[in-house]
Amino acid sequence: MTVKPATEDATRAAVQAFLGFRLSGDSEGLTALFADEVDWMLAENPGVPWIRPRTTAAQCAAQSAELAAHTVPEKAGATVDTIVVEGTEAVLFGQLRGTVRATGKSFEGPFALRLTVEDGRVTRHHLYENSRSIADACTP
Repeated sequence: MTVKPATEDATRAAVQAFLGFRLSGDSEGLTALFADEVDWMLAENPGVPWIRPRTTAAQCAAQSAELAAHTVPEKAGATVDTIVVEGTEAVLFGQLRGTVRATGKSFEGPFALRLTVEDGRVTRHHLYENSRSIADACTP
């Protein structure tokens, strides 16, 4: 499959912008980066307040703030070990960790995030994570 380098460059730029906005908590930047409608997928986890269905740019951008509101900032974080880009698709692999504010319990584990970037905006956000450890940390 032949892919135009410009497409991959644009995808990489959007992924870097996404990471920067997430790291800085820039909801306006995230809202502008997400497409008007997003194919958002995160394993359903009813006991976790920040995990819910989302479809709009504003809903998707709000997830970052919701996560921050329910976790202890100095005990939360993620590292990205690898970013793979092919055309409009990007996959990020890494580790995440956090402590739930309400319970004081911690969670951690690997994650994979699939992003699709079209016309400079994120149209797909599929996150695969250790949802069991997160649910356990949210349970009193």
